[in-house]
Amino acid sequence: MADQRASLFRPTDDQARVLARGLLEGAKTGALGVHEADTGAPMVTRVGVGQDQRGRPAMLISDLSQHTKALRADAACSLLLGAPVEKGDPLNAPRLTLMGQATFIGNGDAGYAALAARYLKTHPKAKLYIGFADFSFAVLTVERAYLNGGFGKAFLLTAGDLGF
Repeated sequence: MADQRASLFRPTDDQARVLARGLLEGAKTGALGVHEADTGAPMVTRVGVGQDQRGRPAMLISDLSQHTKALRADAACSLLLGAPVEKGDPLNAPRLTLMGQATFIGNGDAGYAALAARYLKTHPKAKLYIGFADFSFAVLTVERAYLNGGFGKAFLLTAGDLGF
């Protein structure tokens, strides 16, 4: 079974790494996948995405949301990045699925002010709520990733492939 799965993916090359990094750096939103805190059921929601100083995905989220409750109960998550295409087959558009563990950085924690300033450069409307007590950043420590660069262009990536 492992050999069959491995055969579905192309060898990871520099072109795949550049495409994946570009998807990460260009992302303003993403689809966050978590396990619901009460039931363990899979749950997906749209979140705003920025980057911390190391280039890791950083999501500004509220403690009032179900996905934050889920992440606090189980830090394992995935994040799908990639913009839909306006024309053509949407399944041919490049997309990147990142998998790892979320770490919370709250207002007053070390690094919060710098992360907030960085986030506001790409998400200026977040200024309306970034200082609310229930908001914090969930920073994703990426363990592995799947890149779909379009039809027949699937790659497995490591954190190192993404520069982490």
